[in-house]
Amino acid sequence: MAGKGIPGLEHLHAWISIPFCFAYTLALLGNCTLLFIIRADAALHEPMYLFLAMLATTDLVLSSATLPKMLAIFWFRDQEINFFACLVQMFFLHSFSIMESAVLLAMAFDRYVAICKPLHYMTVLTGSLITRIGMAAVARAVTLMTPLPFLLRRFHYCRGPVIAHCYCEHMAVVRLACGDTSFNNIYGIAVAMFIVVLDLLFAILSYVFILQAVLQLASQEARYKAFGTCVSHIGAILSTYTPVVISSVMHHVARHAAPHVHILLAIFYLLFPPMVSPIIYGVKTKQIHDYMLSLFQRKNM
Repeated sequence: MAGKGIPGLEHLHAWISIPFCFAYTLALLGNCTLLFIIRADAALHEPMYLFLAMLATTDLVLSSATLPKMLAIFWFRDQEINFFACLVQMFFLHSFSIMESAVLLAMAFDRYVAICKPLHYMTVLTGSLITRIGMAAVARAVTLMTPLPFLLRRFHYCRGPVIAHCYCEHMAVVRLACGDTSFNNIYGIAVAMFIVVLDLLFAILSYVFILQAVLQLASQEARYKAFGTCVSHIGAILSTYTPVVISSVMHHVARHAAPHVHILLAIFYLLFPPMVSPIIYGVKTKQIHDYMLSLFQRKNM
């Protein structure tokens, strides 16, 4: 099989690669820095930061599963990819997208317990529970995505070996298959809707309870302080789900738009969250911000 890149914009691949390479570099540096800080500072070995480490790990895998091969297409026209390697890339891409959604939901639960049940925070969010939440996120993703490679292997690909995309996305591979692909179409849409709607619904519900608890606090300063601990997480949720919603709306509104429009949007919602999340947490989370400042001050001494 081969990845075509961005159909219609092949002559601009070298220029298009510049912002993507920059964004990928930021994602690598930002998420690796977060993981280093959380590991190095014992004060950050708390539930909130352990979930943040999970988010950084999923973002690293998500971006690294697709961007290196994408940049190889843009820079070296290395379009070939083994069919089984394509299935592996697709499995990692969709599995870790589902894990990212689960981690964001877990972080919403963390904020709910911290603000609505502050006296029970450390007794509820124990190391054992955090481990079980992480394992459940992995198990859910693997269970939902394991059927996809097997479903795709049964098809004969008579519409050519070239994927009209930069990476092996499920529906892009399905479009090359001959035969009845209706089950794959329904399964892909059902899983996406189930994950996005369910996780987002529970995250919003958590924030409804958080808002109720915050509004009941006596002083305005206490309200600002309590809600301030949620700003980073709200930013991470918006940076993850907003591109997905925009892409989904564009698919329906601009159905007859040029293919490269939808492909660029797909790359955007894949790369934007891993790039932006570390910046949001680095700026808005005091403990991480302070640790980074102390590192720079030591270097300048």
